[in-house]
Amino acid sequence: MEKMSCIEICAGAGGQALGLEGAGFEPEALIEIDSHCCNTLRYNRPNWNVVEADLKVFDGSHYSQIDLLAGGVPCPPFSKAGKQLGENDERDLFPEALRLVDECRPRAVMLENVRGFLDAVFEDYRCNLKRQLERMGYVADWRLLNASDFGVSQLRPRVVIVAIRKDLSEHFTWPRSQQSNPKTVGELLYDLMASKGWKGAKKWMKRADDIAPTIVGGSKKHGGPDLGPTRAKKAWATLGVDGMGIANEPPEKDFIGMPRLTVEMVARIQGFPDEWHFTGKKTPAYRQVGNAFPPPVAFAVASQIKKCLAHRKIYSLAG
Repeated sequence: MEKMSCIEICAGAGGQALGLEGAGFEPEALIEIDSHCCNTLRYNRPNWNVVEADLKVFDGSHYSQIDLLAGGVPCPPFSKAGKQLGENDERDLFPEALRLVDECRPRAVMLENVRGFLDAVFEDYRCNLKRQLERMGYVADWRLLNASDFGVSQLRPRVVIVAIRKDLSEHFTWPRSQQSNPKTVGELLYDLMASKGWKGAKKWMKRADDIAPTIVGGSKKHGGPDLGPTRAKKAWATLGVDGMGIANEPPEKDFIGMPRLTVEMVARIQGFPDEWHFTGKKTPAYRQVGNAFPPPVAFAVASQIKKCLAHRKIYSLAG
């Protein structure tokens, strides 16, 4: 499979990067400010060029021949869980993403954010973003994609923005959802829950008969890891999961009650392969998982982008 080049901004712990890799993109650089995430990326892919830096000081002019610029810019400026300050939030990095598009001039752009980005309050913001990309020669569009439509056992809607260079854009189509439903939480996690011989594992599996609520990563400003606000914890409880915290280990043989998920379990729900290791202690490891873009969704979109770009290459050779 022919590899195409990319750089990824706000790379996090590798959710999008894994999807891009699977689709055939080779990263020339992954930019991330969080040291825990950078350690995870380096641990799993020692050959990747992980740049631990503030995006605002990263110079993209050295990467002018790349095929794709991708990233998941911070969600808090648009999240319903916050104040939805948008462009007035100091964490809004869309301007930096646009700066890098202008510096790199990739053939395609792929950016991910929360569902709140589509709220009416941000209509002017979205239109302005689209105009700026059009001025640089791109056709931009966005879709609200549900992770569960791409095999992820989780209710996780995310907005994906794709911009393709105008001379290539006619060949891009959005990925179609899978025809089959993803596994239930019970089906997905049974082997991990039963790994220490827990007697109640089979009974638990039958109770956990639906996909998961949205995994949340939480903020550094708040306490230890848990599975979200009160409403989310209630949803987890219906699946037989104690959402008040994250466990260090799966339940023991004679455990009684509702088990807590481990970081490894949450990572599997998020769509990470089991071999992907999250470095650091439990709290930063969980936050890395919870803030990630599910790899299968990133793979689905990136695969369509690669087909679009490859189509142009084939056409050029034929012409």
